[in-house]
Amino acid sequence: MPRLKQVRVGAKPVELLRPLVGEDRIRETYRVAEEMRRRMEGRVFWNVNSTESGGGVAEMLRSLLGHVQALGIDTRWLVIEGTSEFFRITKRLHHALHGSKGDGSQLGERERAVYDRVLQANAEELLGLIRPRDFVFLHDPQTAGLVPHLVRSGAIVIWRCHVGGDKPDGEVGLGWSFLAPYLEDVAATVFSRNHYIPDCCDHGRSVVIPPSIDAFSAKNQELDDATVRAILVHTGLVEGPPGEGSPTFRREDGSPGRVQRHADVLRLGRAPSWETPLVVQVSRWDRLKDPTGVMQGFAQLVDGAAPAGAELVLAGPNAKAIADDPEQAAVLDEVMAAWRRLPRSDRNRVHLASLPMADVEENAAIVNALQRHAAIVVQKSLHEGFGLTVTEAMWKGRPIVASAVGGIQDQIADGVHGLLLQDPLDTRALGTALGRILQDSDYAARLGTNARCRVRDEFLVVRHLIQYAELMERIDK
Repeated sequence: MPRLKQVRVGAKPVELLRPLVGEDRIRETYRVAEEMRRRMEGRVFWNVNSTESGGGVAEMLRSLLGHVQALGIDTRWLVIEGTSEFFRITKRLHHALHGSKGDGSQLGERERAVYDRVLQANAEELLGLIRPRDFVFLHDPQTAGLVPHLVRSGAIVIWRCHVGGDKPDGEVGLGWSFLAPYLEDVAATVFSRNHYIPDCCDHGRSVVIPPSIDAFSAKNQELDDATVRAILVHTGLVEGPPGEGSPTFRREDGSPGRVQRHADVLRLGRAPSWETPLVVQVSRWDRLKDPTGVMQGFAQLVDGAAPAGAELVLAGPNAKAIADDPEQAAVLDEVMAAWRRLPRSDRNRVHLASLPMADVEENAAIVNALQRHAAIVVQKSLHEGFGLTVTEAMWKGRPIVASAVGGIQDQIADGVHGLLLQDPLDTRALGTALGRILQDSDYAARLGTNARCRVRDEFLVVRHLIQYAELMERIDK
């Protein structure tokens, strides 16, 4: 089995956030950081997960740990390795915790043996790096089996689960039954919502810390219209000419980056023009994101002629590029088959885009440009842990239509920051909501402005850093 991978993260000064969050928040952050530097002297703040790219957890870690490093605290990020069977099992766990059957496979003793064997191998390598009294944050079901090994070594272990089910059922119970034995001696558990804390976790040792976004990452940094247009034309998502701009962005280390690769797009005819209003959903190729349902809802709105001539872009990563999500290729095949079943007049307005992943920051810049150009951003998830894609679109001031599931409900007040679909399976309601926004530009602008303010106040990284520090202080006996 390949070795653990350490991810290098560039330092990100908190000072950059002062114009966004204000003097008081920055002052509080520096005060907390000073206390943590004293507490952490001679110790390391470790984070361990299963991928360095291709998901919200990896993006959040890159942001958080960059700020922690800039504040003078020794922080390191490790990515575990696993077999394809291990990641199939952990994907099944991911679905179960959402309340979904996933591929319907078992979570029995054979699966537990595979899970234990992979994490035992990872633990043996981890134990050569982590010292007693180091803090170790483990993320999601892929890492829960590391808890007992690290606790025995004397590390202070916190397990964070970024997923959960709104309505606990048999599947949710099955997932927690599998994971519960590993969590008995953890110092604390962290969840994105109170609803997600299961009975098997000690509620006295469980806290709620919502995720956050990095306002300066390649995915969220400001891009002017000329740059957005140049990126979208270069990638083939929008028809040329590219205009006066250049397809460039700023990398994490401050150096200039350039979008060089093209998207792989399935479409019937030409790319949309720059003037065409785009309805956009960006997510993994995952059945829980219901890309087929988005197409169906858009088709009901279109019926051959969408309001304002709108077109739909469903975008996701190259389906072979995400090691810890083995279902993506199959889901993309399903979406492509559903697209081919659409009437020709509807297919003319629907574009399926697989975005390049060879350069993670290039991919993020493409997503940034696509969201900024969108007339509406959709997130029609059937289940959702928190929904950072929604947060990112809100930050860009875009009107949102999203399902009232998971953490999306904690971000959007219906009719204030976006429109919520009370039944995520109701494709007719999706079409109605899209039509309402497309036909009322003033309403769309008001939703977008409110959304950006909401993220500024609640979902930027400073709040997240302070909550982590408070938790670490509480459990560091």
